[in-house]
Amino acid sequence: MHIRLGTRQSPLALWQATHISALLHAAGHDVEIVKIVTTGDVSTLPLGTGGGVGLFTKEIQRALLDNRCDLAVHSLKDLPTEPIPGLQLAAVPERERASDCFVSKTWASLSELPENSRVGTGSPRRRAQLLRLRPDIEVSEIRGNVDTRLKKLEAGDYDAIVLAYAGLHRLGLLDHVTSEFSFEEMLPAVGQAALGLETRSDDSETAAAVAVVNHLPTQLCVSLERAILRTMQAGCLAPLAVHAAFDGDKLRASCRVFSSDFSEMIEQQWAWPAETASAVDQAVKLGESAASDLCELGANELIHPN
Repeated sequence: MHIRLGTRQSPLALWQATHISALLHAAGHDVEIVKIVTTGDVSTLPLGTGGGVGLFTKEIQRALLDNRCDLAVHSLKDLPTEPIPGLQLAAVPERERASDCFVSKTWASLSELPENSRVGTGSPRRRAQLLRLRPDIEVSEIRGNVDTRLKKLEAGDYDAIVLAYAGLHRLGLLDHVTSEFSFEEMLPAVGQAALGLETRSDDSETAAAVAVVNHLPTQLCVSLERAILRTMQAGCLAPLAVHAAFDGDKLRASCRVFSSDFSEMIEQQWAWPAETASAVDQAVKLGESAASDLCELGANELIHPN
């Protein structure tokens, strides 16, 4: 079948669209890439300002609903967890490595940075964890795609920046990585390093076509992560970090929730028998239960203070 695939126009988004296009082409489908400009691509405001949620996805979702494309490929960490009427998350391909990376021209790791060094990130989640590791540094806002951020680092605007391993790997830029954060140092965002393929809810033909690229273990893990975020009503820009992964006969998850000023943190880990999350609805229920645990610990007050 002929599939019109909607995507942002950043180099990383185009890589993602081309990657999915190749997988679908191998399955016998003809794919046309439809390029769409999103608010996030043209805005110069900090990510945390009003209207940040859905900054990179709303226009693509509108194009789906308007039948200008049949399929959208999103970075799943950018896709809001509240469902859009008429749309469905039809497939989640296998996840890339979900860690964050320290990138600097001069310093080998975060621990080596001198006091008052300037580190760039647009993520409240990263900011919170950086400041817990190094409260003596200055964490500054940075915007732009991966290449733009690397150029700002090269120009000396920052002593270091933090970028996702997955994006650097997909763009062939791993030679810029100075060191990689462990999950103990920095937990990733909900859905980080995973892609989400979205279709119209009534388009069973396209949904069936993209099912071939779905990776069930990844789909289950991100469904659990997204259920935590949705239940906490936190939004994808909240200072909240979650990661879930299968580990032998266990499904393990970790979460950190920070106050808006990053001074307080609640952390929790879970481990369930792997068979308790063999379907998406089961994974969602585990995520909702985990969110309830976090609320009992006071996480809701951190995210939604008075």
